[in-house]
Amino acid sequence: MSTTVFERARIVDPSRGIDEVGTVIVEGRKIVAAGKAALNQGVPAGATVVDCAGKTIIPGLIDARVFIGEPGGEHRETIASASVAAAAGGVTSVIMMPDTDPVIDNVALVEFVLRTAKDTAIVNIFPAAAITKDLAGREMTEFGLLREAGAVAFTDGRHTIPSALVMRRALTYARDFGGVIAHETQDGDLASAGVMNEGLYASWLGLAGIPREAESIPLERDLALARLTHGGYHAAKISTEMAAQAVRRAKADQANVTAGVAIHNLSLNENDVGEYRTFFRLTPPLRAEGDRLAMIEAVKDGTIDIIVSSHDPQDVDTKRLPFADAAAGAIGLETLLGAALRLYHNGDVPLLRLVETLSTAPAKLFGLPGGTLKPGAPADLAVVDLEEPWIVSESGIRSRSKNTCFEGARLQGMVLQTLVAGRTVFSA
Repeated sequence: MSTTVFERARIVDPSRGIDEVGTVIVEGRKIVAAGKAALNQGVPAGATVVDCAGKTIIPGLIDARVFIGEPGGEHRETIASASVAAAAGGVTSVIMMPDTDPVIDNVALVEFVLRTAKDTAIVNIFPAAAITKDLAGREMTEFGLLREAGAVAFTDGRHTIPSALVMRRALTYARDFGGVIAHETQDGDLASAGVMNEGLYASWLGLAGIPREAESIPLERDLALARLTHGGYHAAKISTEMAAQAVRRAKADQANVTAGVAIHNLSLNENDVGEYRTFFRLTPPLRAEGDRLAMIEAVKDGTIDIIVSSHDPQDVDTKRLPFADAAAGAIGLETLLGAALRLYHNGDVPLLRLVETLSTAPAKLFGLPGGTLKPGAPADLAVVDLEEPWIVSESGIRSRSKNTCFEGARLQGMVLQTLVAGRTVFSA
């Protein structure tokens, strides 16, 4: 059993409230020590010693909202290619959305994902199962069987369930099986043909807008149902100040509610759409600067629990179109940490809190291993140079699709090494 000792690293572990210089010792697949106290243990005989002076070690990121093409859209992304992109971004675990062809709405598809991941992926892949069959919003799936097969959450992915009755039943049944309902809210009628945030800028561009109320109205309904059922509800991706306020009120009422935000809605605003740049055609859309700042404040004060990449690969045929006709979505696994570190370097969010939203909190929310550097935990971690600048370039992207919002962006904070269960799966 091999042993690796990472010396003189800044160790950031939100699960124990640690931000200190120390040593991390990995033996086989597990962490045996991490922190200042590990210095006193000495170097085990035959261990490989890595000098991490000036470097930071964090628990591997857990990305709770990742769309992958396989099965049915392998030209956009496979489980294998997504795992390579994840490893390069310091992401050691991924929750895969059910928006595939066929939809992950039965036990056979959950087992297919787990089997394919075991054979081809270099990071942990956890499938989320559909709430409703075919993501149609009507007939519920078999939560108990899907949970038993390995589904870690229930979501209709990009789709919003229109029926309050179906959502009430979903929250009730998921509660009985210890599952979480993760729901993306956008009222189909209000959003209609909208393609970007409704406002003056959309008018200047001559594009149909999506009002903030399209997100908040179905969200308010869901939060009311979460209070009614006491079921576990996760607002998958909020983007507006009014949505944050709604979640804040629900939490104050002791509702079993959590929320997530996509990194794009923390890093970018509606002005980035520029001259009809389709890589910025997203769901939810990029909002006004006031909403972006409200999202940052919600992350900081705990209203928002987790940050996700919302990795959604689209190929050339669906993106090189007029803005209104282009598919929504952007990749984000490789840039998740670098873009999030902007908040740290700007002084907006402390590093310990930022790592918590990217790793420790999603592990706790969905009951996953990882998200910690405590002794006995799986050795899922990332070695990062927080100060190293780099430029996002298409040639450097490992995902099969190249639709990144951050092409040409200057980011500060580079992943140098990623370990999953003690094995190095990425090295810069």
